[in-house]
Amino acid sequence: MTPVASARGRRLRGLPWYLVVPGLLGIAFLALPILALLVQAPWGELVPQLMSEPAREALRLSLITSISATALALLVGVPLAVLMARSRAFSGPWVRALVTLPLVLPPVVGGVALLAAFGRNGLAGSVLFDVAGIQIPFTTLAVVLAETFVAMPFLVITVDGALRSTDGRLEQAAATLGASRWTVFRRVTLPLIAPSILAGAVLAWARALGEFGATLTFAGSFPGVTRTLPLAIYSALDVERTQALALSLLLVIVSAVILVSLRGRFLEGVRR
Repeated sequence: MTPVASARGRRLRGLPWYLVVPGLLGIAFLALPILALLVQAPWGELVPQLMSEPAREALRLSLITSISATALALLVGVPLAVLMARSRAFSGPWVRALVTLPLVLPPVVGGVALLAAFGRNGLAGSVLFDVAGIQIPFTTLAVVLAETFVAMPFLVITVDGALRSTDGRLEQAAATLGASRWTVFRRVTLPLIAPSILAGAVLAWARALGEFGATLTFAGSFPGVTRTLPLAIYSALDVERTQALALSLLLVIVSAVILVSLRGRFLEGVRR
């Protein structure tokens, strides 16, 4: 036995049973549904199921909307994270609570809130409809907005945590040497936080790809228009369970690969 394994064994033996037993039960509780999905997955029919017309249509729409939502989150989320980390006016607890609220808000409530804001009779939606004739709910744009609403906090928190941990003296030194604010941001700040921006964008994309509740409430489930992969899974449960299992397995694999590759970057951002 190696020294590392021996040390781990001693640490495990030193833990009290009343912590080990519930901890193992917790692991089993989390692992059992995933194991059941792996056992019941139609491995022999996996490729045909994923290549079927409804699955390909849902996958195409999911990729388009999730990538669009990630781009929108980057466009407004990175500047918001910079303001939260560098400006006292945006660093208060109320701003942070507002940013993190979609993480704990029931998704269906998020969909209702989006309807109240962008629906035909909503605060902004009524103006858009009366002035330009634009109706957002139950369109592909509604899917993008719903996914952005639930996914952007992952990006903002990750980037905000990275900015708070960087050495601000580097930016101050660049400013002292005569660099403009834009030059400091572009040549100093962005390179420092680029890995965290990438990690946050990947997390946001994964969350957007798996969004269900807000999308169903705000955009509906119309094939080719708003029926993304999670909605296709929900629709297939009653009529084509094999396809639902295949699509679910695809999302589990994608999520697992992302979480393993990022190695806890999001949690590190939250702790900061």
